[in-house]
Amino acid sequence: MGHASALSPCFQPKISLSLQSEAFGISASCYRAHGLLLSFPNTASSFPSRRTCFRFSTLVVRAADGGARRQSSVRRVYRQSQGESAFRSAPVQQITSFVVPAGAFVAFTFVLWKLVEKILMPKSKGPTLVENKSPAPAKGMNWSFAAGTNLFPGLTAKIDRESKQKLNEFAKEIRSFSIVDMSGCNFGDEGLFFLAESLAYNQTLEEVSFAANGITAEGIKAFDRVLQSNFVLKTLNLSGNPIGDEGAKSLCDILVDNNSIEKLQLNSADLGDEGAKAIADLLKKNSNLRVIELNNNMIDYSGFTSLAGAFLENATVRSIYLNGNYGGALGANALAKGLEGNKSLRELHLQGNSIGDEGVRALMSGLSASKVKLTHLDLGNNSISAKGAFHIAEYVKKSKSLFWLNMYMNDISDQGAEKVAEALKQNRSLAIIDLGGNNIHAKGISEIAQVLKDNSVISTLEVGYNPIGPDGAEALSEVLKFHGSIKSLKLGWCQIGAKGAEYIADTLKYNNTITILDLRGNGLRDEGARCLARSLKVVNEVLNELDLGFNEIRDDGAFAIAQALKANEDVKITSLNLANNFLTKFGQSALTDARDHVYEMNEKEVNIVF
Repeated sequence: MGHASALSPCFQPKISLSLQSEAFGISASCYRAHGLLLSFPNTASSFPSRRTCFRFSTLVVRAADGGARRQSSVRRVYRQSQGESAFRSAPVQQITSFVVPAGAFVAFTFVLWKLVEKILMPKSKGPTLVENKSPAPAKGMNWSFAAGTNLFPGLTAKIDRESKQKLNEFAKEIRSFSIVDMSGCNFGDEGLFFLAESLAYNQTLEEVSFAANGITAEGIKAFDRVLQSNFVLKTLNLSGNPIGDEGAKSLCDILVDNNSIEKLQLNSADLGDEGAKAIADLLKKNSNLRVIELNNNMIDYSGFTSLAGAFLENATVRSIYLNGNYGGALGANALAKGLEGNKSLRELHLQGNSIGDEGVRALMSGLSASKVKLTHLDLGNNSISAKGAFHIAEYVKKSKSLFWLNMYMNDISDQGAEKVAEALKQNRSLAIIDLGGNNIHAKGISEIAQVLKDNSVISTLEVGYNPIGPDGAEALSEVLKFHGSIKSLKLGWCQIGAKGAEYIADTLKYNNTITILDLRGNGLRDEGARCLARSLKVVNEVLNELDLGFNEIRDDGAFAIAQALKANEDVKITSLNLANNFLTKFGQSALTDARDHVYEMNEKEVNIVF
């Protein structure tokens, strides 16, 4: 059987392509894509002509009748519905006549769809992608943009460049200065590895802070080669990084043979008992460390026991900070035993460990029996009552070295204050004492005040957050008019009111030692402010800082203070805090004018906070 096949490309703007076959019962189809028309005339007379249209965004396929038709008697049709085979009885010539057009059709269809694919899905523009693509980082090195996280490969080059630029700036700082603070820069482990090279070969940097940078145990390994080359770094601050116990172990292994680091800060570093044990082992071998800070971790009794064992062998550590851990009474007892054989420790900070009265008893007993000469003792926020205050007082009586004592936020009450007052009559070394937040009333503060008549050593007295009231203020004022050497008096939130302010104002007329006065949150109002203003207006040549925040002072009180500042040519105040009061723009303007007046007349700057 004869067959006619024709391929006629045309770009005017159509390409018309016609193929005739009697072996297919396929309706004529027309493919139009960007001006391309492909036509397949159908020769099957038994099938009605059809028009089928496929629409794409740039492709239209349209059926078209036409072309020579063969008589239906000579056409063989494969009918799927009836299961007839067009090849069952066909001779070889008929098979050939079928295969050749079929092959041509398949080949042409393949070429056609490749062409359509190129039209519908154009190639991505290589140069644009390459331009935005970040340079491939070196093996094992990814830039970090947030704490402890790496930059995703798909982020823009701008962020990548900024991250690298920052690290380069940090590296330059490390190479240039002797003290560098990089806390909170969020450069992560990878950033630390990058900066390690600059740190390793710097022979001028003595103090560096990498606090709060998302550094983990993996990043600690960067210090291995750093501390082998750097022999001048004395202070290393890694606080606020989640290095955990594993990081502490790695760091301690590195520091065993280090002869330069004297101060190691690992506050809020997710350390537990295992980390404390690693540090204890380090202290047994390292003779160069002087200060260890382990505040706000998760060190329990077991960790305290390990550290106590280290103090029996270590003879160089002078300060240990364990605030905000979980030592408890057992931990305090363990430390007491460890300190009995120690001679070097000078500062012991145990705030917020819930050691209680029993823990304090054991600790004070151990300190009294030891040869340790403590200068700083911090026992704040430890659930200590009057009973525990008794043991502290006994130690204070005997101590000849204690300079700073913090008992803030316990509950020693008036009874405990009386015990402390008795100890202060015998002690002649304690200069700074903090008894704030201990439920001390007028009776207790009166006992403390009487001590100040004969004690000329105490220079800072913090009794804020105690309900001493106007009577307590009066008891203090009567003594401080002509006695004592108090330079800093802190009476914030003591409920003294306007009456108490009057007593304090009267003291300021005669006292010549108080330079810092804190009266925040006492409900002074305008009446109390005016009382203080009268004293400032007439005399007082020593008071430098006055804090009157949270006192419900309004414009009248502000005007009175402003007039006092203008009237007293010898006023020494350089800092005045009136924040969180009820001042309007009129009161603020009066204070601003007074500040300007003082500067014009005396060339003295007064920092006034509204």
